[in-house]
Amino acid sequence: MSVYTHLSDDEFFAFCGLFGVKFKKAIPITQGIKNSNWFIQTDSDVGDEFSYVFTLFEERVPADIIKMATVMHALKDKLPIAPPLVKLTAKGDDIGTDCVMRYENKAILVVPKLSGSHPKTTDEPMCFEMGKALATLHNTLQTLEPAENYGVPLYNWTRVKERETAYMPTDEARLMNDIWTAYANLPDDLPKGLCHLDMFTDNTLWDFAGDTATLTGLLDFTEVSVEHYLMDIAITINDFCTTWGNATDGESVNFNTDKMSAFIDGYESVRPLMDNEKTALPVMLAYSATIFWLLRLNVIYYNREQGRTGDDIMVKNPDLMKRLASFHWRRV
Repeated sequence: MSVYTHLSDDEFFAFCGLFGVKFKKAIPITQGIKNSNWFIQTDSDVGDEFSYVFTLFEERVPADIIKMATVMHALKDKLPIAPPLVKLTAKGDDIGTDCVMRYENKAILVVPKLSGSHPKTTDEPMCFEMGKALATLHNTLQTLEPAENYGVPLYNWTRVKERETAYMPTDEARLMNDIWTAYANLPDDLPKGLCHLDMFTDNTLWDFAGDTATLTGLLDFTEVSVEHYLMDIAITINDFCTTWGNATDGESVNFNTDKMSAFIDGYESVRPLMDNEKTALPVMLAYSATIFWLLRLNVIYYNREQGRTGDDIMVKNPDLMKRLASFHWRRV
């Protein structure tokens, strides 16, 4: 789990009270690598039930979280989103501001719990539904104009790449640099707009009934930025369509092209892809894997620099993304 900032029960009680939530207990969440998260039980919850999720944002400044809250409220009628609670004292002038609290200049949101669970596996119908949902997200967020006012700044991955490749084995640095160059040479007119940019399976919730899965929740809008729609598509495909073997076996990356086709069919049922997007997709799959390779290396770097250690700090394996980037690059 990841809990970097620890709050007392009295602090939870006070913050939750601003939204009319009757706090009973906070339970650390065993997901996430950037923020501090808790489930909130209220006086009306029974047993292990909980009604809300409480997030303290460790890196994103409050202004970015205000944008995120605005985005989530824009999507709430189109997709299974839990929009952040609005303070009891809200005047309705700025929905994003009315959702955000501050603790030592770190933003806090409280959102209702959604039903469902994170999928352990995916199938083609789930990939179709995710494609449809992502296209709906892209189309709906076009109503927020200008888009640049609602997206957070993109991270300077070029700087991280330069730092990390200086210490990588030669073959790994060459792989990353070759993919970087191919991405830089993609067409300039690929469509852009507000994107989620972190739609992994663990940021989705599903209800399962027999062989049928129903999408019940989309989570974690902290990375919403203006980016190529195709980047968002590639990020989601990479996670929903990939399973992992051992690093030493011949099938270390199991990428399912049938699932990818189902995802694209779902996406195009809402927003048809342009021809240049279809042509650029193989390179974008490789490039998006390198970004998450760098992201995980960056988390390790800053955890080490800031002395973050212990059982409550989760680090995802960067080697998986390296292997996925290599797999896609061979196909390119």
